[in-house]
Formats: sequence, structure tokens, C-alpha cells
Amino acid sequence: MPSKDRIAYFYDGDVGNVYFGPNHPMKPHRLCMTHHLVLSYDLHKKMEIYRPHKAYPVELAQFHSEDYVEFLHRITPDTQHLFANELVKYNLGEDCPVFENLFEFCQIYAGGTIDAARRLNNQLCDIAINWAGGLHHAKKCEGSGFCYINDIVLGILELLKYHARVLYIDIDVHHGDGVEEAFYFTDRVMTVSFHKYGDMFFPGTGDVKEIGEREGKYYAINVPLKDGIDDASFTRLFKTIIAKVVETYIPGVIVLQCGADSLAGDRLGCFNLSIDGHSECVRFVKKFNLPLLVTGGGGYTKENVARCWTVETGVLLDTELPNEIPDNEYIKYFGPDYSLKIQNGNIQENLNSKSYLGTIKMQVLESLRCLQHAPGVQMQEVPPDFYLPDFDEDEQNPEERVDQHTQDKQIQRDDEYYEGDNDNDHNMEDGL
Repeated sequence: MPSKDRIAYFYDGDVGNVYFGPNHPMKPHRLCMTHHLVLSYDLHKKMEIYRPHKAYPVELAQFHSEDYVEFLHRITPDTQHLFANELVKYNLGEDCPVFENLFEFCQIYAGGTIDAARRLNNQLCDIAINWAGGLHHAKKCEGSGFCYINDIVLGILELLKYHARVLYIDIDVHHGDGVEEAFYFTDRVMTVSFHKYGDMFFPGTGDVKEIGEREGKYYAINVPLKDGIDDASFTRLFKTIIAKVVETYIPGVIVLQCGADSLAGDRLGCFNLSIDGHSECVRFVKKFNLPLLVTGGGGYTKENVARCWTVETGVLLDTELPNEIPDNEYIKYFGPDYSLKIQNGNIQENLNSKSYLGTIKMQVLESLRCLQHAPGVQMQEVPPDFYLPDFDEDEQNPEERVDQHTQDKQIQRDDEYYEGDNDNDHNMEDGL
């Protein structure tokens, strides 16, 4: 039975053409593989497919500092040796290398998430998918964990123009620290992250005790897990917590980050989730029938990333996919059995005891009880959608700066989402 939901899917082939470097685990090529798998299953015929706009520097500066955006715009592999101090300042280097077309890559994946949020805001779709997005580690003034621009924060800021409360859910194996930090002092966004914690695992944040501060107290939820968690334990915990979160917080829209590095066998991960377990979380969130923005995230065994996000595209379309992968441009990557579901078995021991998971669940539910039921938010008048100049990008000289008058027309008030010292610009260390 085809999906009754209107689904918008964002993709630009150029996003998969960038190369982080020979020994870097992040392979944007996985996005081309995902897209061709989606096409081979004819899923594109059931969705509206869009090429996202390339986010303008002034849009990226809605969250990121202007000097950081400007630096990303200017730096190239050929000139980076001239900017040793800036590379340290902005945390670019080994994890976040400077490569060819870096800024355009950021513009595409961020543009996809911003466009997805706008289509949801304007009720032009029920679900919006941007598998290229989900780069949840990037901070206001620096790159982190393979992430340069935090498209999720930008998408959420867009959603806050129309929604009093946004729920962010993260099932990447790594803690969604950049998103949590951005909204740590506000009750307008609740962040919920399920992730590996401990043993110096990156990024080192995400203890169950991190719950938000000031107006944001109890609005950050962290579910720290140990190595080897399996489908049964993960999905049981996920459903219990998310059901309670939605009941208590009553969000107007959900953003779901589907990092595939939580799958068994991931190059950088340490969980035992199958694609069925991972996609069960997506299925569960979809059942709330709230506007839903879905992004990718981590995932470093690229053929499994492509399998996972294709299955989850099917889940969002209420479409069961045959296990035999149809012929496509990347078919050779899926050998020798060419099947969609991978039989991993438990690769490593599950170190999450029943009592440990029970304790975590109890602490999270206790935190939720501290919330007043559905916090009242006074809605300000909704600001107009971003003013974007009408021009043909092909005719533009990328070296030309936007003139000051145009920039001024694009700037939104700094206090639009926060008041005074609740602005997360102040004292970012508090959020760590």
C-alpha cells in the first residue's frame, strides 16, 4: 500500500563527489550509492525529488559565526598552509580536513536541511528527507567530528519560526553534542540522543546527567549506552523513552537524525544493531504522524549505510522492499550476496546489562517527570521566511561579496530565539 504521506526528498549529485582524503573514514560517495539504490527500487516515483539550493553564507551565519563561515568560504587545499593559526582556531585539520569544494559541499548539505524545514513549515509535505544532512557535531565557531556546518541546528532554527516546540532525536552512535549545545538553554527544543558513552569515545559528552540548564533544564535528554547493544534492548528503550517524551513535551515537529554508524560492523561504531532494528526506530517515530524531518549522519561502512537509508526511505513510504538488490550503478559494492538486509549476528558482546539499562531508563523518566506538562510558549509573530535575492547562480561570480545593503536585508534579529543571556552565544562551555 503506497504511503498517504507527502514526502519530499532532497538530493544533489555533487554532494557525493567530494573526497575527504585517502585515509579519512568519511566517504560522501555513500550518498551516491544510497541515491542509486533508492532509484533502483523505484522509490523516487513515490516522492517529490528536489535539488536543494546551495545555502548562502548569510544563511549559514544564522547559527555559525560570520568569521568562521567566511573562513570556510575562502580556504582551499592550496592556500591552507598560509593559515596555520586559523586552522587551529577553527579546529580544521585531521578530523575536519580542508579539501577541494569544501564550502560548496557544506552549502549543499545544509541547503537540503533548510529547504526540508521550509517545505514542512509551509505544509508542502508531511515528511522531508535529506540523507546528506545530519552533521551534528559542528559548533558555532568550529568544525568537529567530520562536521563543518551544523545543518540540523539551521533546520531547527527554521522550524522554530512556525513551531513552538521542536523535538530532536538522534540515533547516531556518537552523541549529538553540537545540536544539544546550541539549544542547551532553551525549552523551545528538546534534544534526545541515544549514543555510546565512556571509554574516551568521541565526543566524550552525553552523560545521563547532562539535562540542560536555565530555561533549558530537563530539555536535554541523554541515553548513554555501552558497546554491543542489540536490537531488542535498543528498540525497547527507544520506544519507552520517545513515547514518554512525545506525550510530555507535545512537539509540533520532529527532527530525526539517523546516523548509520550505530549499525553492527560499522568501521567506527561499536553497536550490534541490524538494519531492521535501526529502521524500527524510524517506523516508530513516523507513527506519531507529526511533521518529520529526517537526516543522515555518521556511517562509515558505506554499502551498509546505503542499505540502511534505502530501507528507511521505504519505511517512510510504507513500502516493503524485496531483499534482492536490483541492478544499479553501484551493484558491485553489494556483493557477494547482493541482498538488502545484512546478516551480521552479534559481532561483539552486549555490555549493557538489564540493570544498567533499567537505571538509565529510570533516570530519564525521572527527568521527564520534572517537566511541566507541555511547556507554554508565547509565540511571537512569525518572522518572514528568509529573504533570498532572485538571481541566476550560474551568472554569479563566487568571488563577489554580497553588498552591504543586501546583507542588511537578510539579517534577522539576534534575539529572535533567545532572550538576553539565554542566548547560547554566551558561555558555550556551559553546554559541554
